[in-house]
Amino acid sequence: MAAAFSLRLIAWKIAKEPWDLPVQAKPAKMLNLAPQTHRSNMTTLFVNRLTAIDFSYLDPAAGLLGESWLVDIELDGSLDHQGMVLDFSEVKKQVKRCIDQEFDHRLLVPARYAHCRVQQQEHRCDIRFQLTSGETLVHSGPNSAVTLIQAENITEESLIQAIIDRLQPLLPDNIQGLRLRLYAESITGAWYRYSHGLKHHAGNCQRIAHGHRSRIIIYRNGVRDQQLEANWANRWRDIYIGTSSDLQDSVQQDNQLFYHFGYTANQGLFKLEIPSHRCYLVDSDTTVENLAQHIADTLKREHPDDAFRVEAFEGVDKGAVGHS
Repeated sequence: MAAAFSLRLIAWKIAKEPWDLPVQAKPAKMLNLAPQTHRSNMTTLFVNRLTAIDFSYLDPAAGLLGESWLVDIELDGSLDHQGMVLDFSEVKKQVKRCIDQEFDHRLLVPARYAHCRVQQQEHRCDIRFQLTSGETLVHSGPNSAVTLIQAENITEESLIQAIIDRLQPLLPDNIQGLRLRLYAESITGAWYRYSHGLKHHAGNCQRIAHGHRSRIIIYRNGVRDQQLEANWANRWRDIYIGTSSDLQDSVQQDNQLFYHFGYTANQGLFKLEIPSHRCYLVDSDTTVENLAQHIADTLKREHPDDAFRVEAFEGVDKGAVGHS
């Protein structure tokens, strides 16, 4: 088991609005959980961009939000018999694997929010989440699709604390300090956040509410068109992109239309109830390849005399190209 920690958690302030152009890194915020003492025999190991977490989370005001945060890590400790704090391969095996398994491609839920109701069974977790607007979101799925965060809101600090709580038992005794930084990539140009699920995916993308923060680049007749990029960023601002065939029902409730999505994938049964105005429907599975082509085809219908190349990202440094 790991020795007692002296922790200083570092969280990056993340821009909140997808239409802000550009997104730039903000000064680091520090949260001191315990005083940190300097030891002359301590050595610090760091790994930048250890992993990227693609996830969705429930926000009391904004609802269901997709997000992509990069993770930097520093470990303080004494050198082991190899002359190392921790072998880089072990950092990737233990630390990265834990973060990816527990937080990536999941719905993060602030379990201490007053209007969050959680019902867990042996293999399933049902969430009923009332927003400050009075709207209610309902998510039902396997336990593996949800991570409960013991906080009133999902913030950089609350997620860092949750990650450290998972990591601490896994680290060797020579590790005395751990610092994490969560931050969005720096984007010059338009970007949006979306959530979705891919029922045919063999891996964790099948989970009905996971998401991404994504840039978009559009070329119109060979010339980049930043106005069209901004238009799409606004169109898909904090949206749930659903497949029409996964829409099981539309229910009018309190003068508002709610969409009920659902499907069975190899991890189990998934359901999501969400106000229709927070959704965008497409006829295909919501893979990034299909989304890039959907944007290109829509632009072609709106501007039939022009040719388009669309680079749609899915989180950090990956995506697909659509042509029309």
